Amino acid sequence: MLPVNKPRARRIYGSLGEAWENMAAVQDAVITNGYDEVKINGHDYEDIDSQEDDVQEDNDKQEINGKQEENGKQEENGKREEYGKQEENEFEKIPQKEPLSAKIIPHKGGLKSAPSFEEKSVSISTPEVTTSIKFSGDEEVSIFEDGPDQILPSEALWTSEADGRVRLQVAETSGVAAQPPISVPGLLHRTATRYPNHQALQFKDADGSWTAITFKEYEENVRTVAKAFIQLGLQKYHGVCIIGFNSPEWFYADLGAIYAGGFAVGMYTTNNPDACYHCLHTSEANICVVEDDKQLQKILKIRDQLPHLRAIIQYSGTPSNPGVMSWTELMELGKNQDDTQLNAALKKIAINECCTLVFTSGTEGLSKAVMLSHDNLTWDSYAVSKYLQLEEASDSIVSYLPLSHIAAQLADIYIPIFIAAKTIFADSDALKGSLVKTLGEVRPTVFLGVPRVWEKINERMMSIGAQTTGLKKMIASWGKACCLNHHINVMNGNTSESYRYRFYRWLVFSRVKAALGLDRCKIFLSAAAPISTDIKKYFMSLDIPVTDAFGMSESTGAHTMSKPDDFQIDSIGRAIDGAETKLDNVDKDGQGEICMKGRHVFMGYLKEPGKTEKAMDSEGWLHSGDVGTLDSKGYLRITGRIKELLITAGGENIPPVIIEHVVKQELPCISNAQLIGDRRKFLSILLTLKTEMDLESGAPKDELTPEVKTWCKSLGCEVNTVTDVLQGPKKEILDAIQAGIDRANTQAVSNAQRIQKFAILPADFSVPTGELGPTLKLKRNVVYEKYADIIENFYKE
Repeated sequence: MLPVNKPRARRIYGSLGEAWENMAAVQDAVITNGYDEVKINGHDYEDIDSQEDDVQEDNDKQEINGKQEENGKQEENGKREEYGKQEENEFEKIPQKEPLSAKIIPHKGGLKSAPSFEEKSVSISTPEVTTSIKFSGDEEVSIFEDGPDQILPSEALWTSEADGRVRLQVAETSGVAAQPPISVPGLLHRTATRYPNHQALQFKDADGSWTAITFKEYEENVRTVAKAFIQLGLQKYHGVCIIGFNSPEWFYADLGAIYAGGFAVGMYTTNNPDACYHCLHTSEANICVVEDDKQLQKILKIRDQLPHLRAIIQYSGTPSNPGVMSWTELMELGKNQDDTQLNAALKKIAINECCTLVFTSGTEGLSKAVMLSHDNLTWDSYAVSKYLQLEEASDSIVSYLPLSHIAAQLADIYIPIFIAAKTIFADSDALKGSLVKTLGEVRPTVFLGVPRVWEKINERMMSIGAQTTGLKKMIASWGKACCLNHHINVMNGNTSESYRYRFYRWLVFSRVKAALGLDRCKIFLSAAAPISTDIKKYFMSLDIPVTDAFGMSESTGAHTMSKPDDFQIDSIGRAIDGAETKLDNVDKDGQGEICMKGRHVFMGYLKEPGKTEKAMDSEGWLHSGDVGTLDSKGYLRITGRIKELLITAGGENIPPVIIEHVVKQELPCISNAQLIGDRRKFLSILLTLKTEMDLESGAPKDELTPEVKTWCKSLGCEVNTVTDVLQGPKKEILDAIQAGIDRANTQAVSNAQRIQKFAILPADFSVPTGELGPTLKLKRNVVYEKYADIIENFYKE
């Protein structure tokens, strides 16, 4: 009689010569689950005594007489040896993709693990990559249940299937790329075990007091949510869509979905119902988690169109609609479940399968669902934290950027888990003005901002500086020049600190940073879009060296980075250790498409194989669509984006971003700029003036900022609003703007890159009004359509 030992998943890559070992594993798995006859590739393989087995309920332990066990092993080994000799040549002839048919006859003994049907069929893809037995009924018997830190066999570079898997690009030698893979649940459990009492999350409770959650509590809460999700009907490879501002509940829902075997799917809070439908439908979401009634109403409008949706949970406030579960009810549901189903789900998780979907911002059309594996997220977290030399169990970061974006997920969720850092939640109106207040209260050691955030801080500091006079102003000016010179020297390899720099750092800049809440901060990052060199220089003069992080959703966020002791002011940094960069189709000026390779490169676009194949070539290089240059030291510079390049009527290729930045540098009164000129005879530009923001809606007001009012007054114009500027119009203001454009034109590399006409638009760009995406990227097509009449007037004869 055969001993029944449940096989565990290992890193089975195998070869055709090892085919029988995997087939035997299938056979053992079937017997373990209550079957006693197997037909593989037309051949019988039968355990004649298995019907008499007394298989214990857990399928892991069995009392077997020593003699019977020895005889059974000898009989089985004999059969395997004989079968192997007969079929050795046949297996070698099987093409890698050829399916093998197998027929499973259920055990007749009525064991608890036996299915209720009489006969089912199964397809096994190849001998060396056998992974599971999937019946034509509802039951699936997996032979890989050693999760969550198992790797399932695959040779695929990419996949667009929800249940697909890919080959991990683990280096065979030492180094960052050789870091042992680990799953998301494995990572959180490891950190919770090492640092159970270390603070993981910090947030303000209802009365405004700061409250902390330890890593032990963090994982317990995630497990509770995961158990509730399973009970509510979350299926493997189905989504849990989350829409709302950053909060502990957002994190628990995200990680709970992954623990339960589903997909974590963030949705932008600015999404309309149609955009929400796209995310929920594409991910076949079983559960939707919303922050409040405002977000709930979006989901209720489309609920009837979502056949997979089984539950809606609201995590802030009390739901007013029947059938919507509160967060308290969700947690109670989870606490009332034992660990059996969750542990079973965890065992089926694999590191090289998808766990998170990140929807692109949709600035170029319908958003795509980027599939990220466990290894994508955990490896990139490791690589970034190592590159930035972050310290374990000592760093902290403020969470305020949209968690539906991969940069925020990496910075706020995964890197902190990897290094046991503390994530501190800002108020929901952070981007409307309260961020600096939060920074002052918590004083983080790492700060990530998109360019617009740094620009807003710059504007505030410039406003304060304009009010400084006399000796204080002189000291500040001397200090800023000294500090900027120091960081330029560091950039060029001279890291020594002069006495003057130390003096000004102590006297001036320590106080400036303290006022901003950045006095403990050692890493100042800008990501999601290019930041101007003028803004970088300004912050360097304040002893705040803002450095770039470049990547995309498809590269799990970070691909190149800079740090205070390794940067070039006009560069977006060098590839993180373990990642590779190359340029494709390089032109005579050394510019080419930026391509990336490494363990951070995504699995594919869900349900879109054509777009996936277009984005990733046959060698595993991800084509970014960005154009740039790469110097001999590995520093990358972006010069434009392929889809954004303007091709004039004369055939000249124009990178708009560079020209737009130059104009904004020459004209500090300008908030946003969009260059026009595709298939046109000359270039023109649309400009918006800096205005105040409606703190409730986030939309721009008509009222100009104090800085712009002061600038206009210096020109002899008393104006308070954009309407005031446009009514007249004010010749002095228009002349000053023209003078700024003329200065920008002196930097043009050719006559074709000179701006000939401009227009001031009636309102600034914003997310609510549609011109900016969730990460504040410019939606050029929206602007073009919205102001088509103004554009056409530029080119009237």
